[in-house]
Amino acid sequence: AEVQQVFDLMDIHFDSYAGESFYNDKMGRVVDELRQKGLLKLDQGAQIVDLSDYKMPPCIILRSDGATLYATRDIAAALYRKDTYDFAKCLYVVAYQQSLHFRQWFKVVELMGYDWYDELVHVPYGTVSVNGAKLATRTGNVVLLRDLFGAAIEKVTEIMETKNPALKGRTDVAEAVGVGAIVFYYLSNNRIKDINFSMEEALSFDGNTGPYVQYTYARACSILEKAGVTDGTPAPAELTLTDPLEKVLCVTLSEFEERVRMALRDYEPSYITRYILDVATAFNRFYHDCAIVTAEDAAVRETRLALTRATKYVLGRAFGLICLRKTEKI
Repeated sequence: AEVQQVFDLMDIHFDSYAGESFYNDKMGRVVDELRQKGLLKLDQGAQIVDLSDYKMPPCIILRSDGATLYATRDIAAALYRKDTYDFAKCLYVVAYQQSLHFRQWFKVVELMGYDWYDELVHVPYGTVSVNGAKLATRTGNVVLLRDLFGAAIEKVTEIMETKNPALKGRTDVAEAVGVGAIVFYYLSNNRIKDINFSMEEALSFDGNTGPYVQYTYARACSILEKAGVTDGTPAPAELTLTDPLEKVLCVTLSEFEERVRMALRDYEPSYITRYILDVATAFNRFYHDCAIVTAEDAAVRETRLALTRATKYVLGRAFGLICLRKTEKI
């Protein structure tokens, strides 16, 4: 319930949720199967799977006192998930320090004869520091994500009270921008890289930040509202492109599907955040140099409004992929 409060802030919900203890009664199957297949060996009282042929340390299944370890539980969970969901991929999003652990038990699943072993994928990520200090529960250096979100929301609220005190629904907007700033900052980095988090950088409306792209989305919404364009407004039959910046925006928008496929292929959210920045940059240059609502030529005006509408759509869809909330007003 405590953790779900944080997930709610990011609009994350689970179809299925099971803790580690759920698999306690499912580990006997793993031990029995490994023994039947001749994979278990006794080593100083512990039951192991020898992986020396694969240049890895042994995978310990049972300690000398009979207790199970993480590998035993992970194998039991994988077997249960395959039986229950028949997954196409089973992704383990765990810090890169555990890479050997996953290589070991993935290999054990392969040795057990399961042809779906290659559907198990470890998606490693780097560590996070705050103001140069590495976060680690063992050393007591902990910053709770909930507290980080709270501080960001408070900071955004202060900024909005100065810049736009008349904005309706400021509480919801401050939450969307505050949470979004942290999410975007984290996902802007290649996932394998270590990150030194800076609240000031994350909350900046200038530069490659969450508030910047959310403000860009709000700008597109404002233009369309001013022009009376809705989702039901027919798009022009053809585009009348008269400025190079229109063409740049067109090309950037057309890359959306390719970038999403790349992100899926490499399990890399930063491809999406970088693409969002590309779209925001292309749109803002177009906005600053090209008259949109006030364009004198009707065909040009329709084209530019269509590009604005496409920008809003693509940004909105891309936001949803990284748990960044859409903000129609800031």
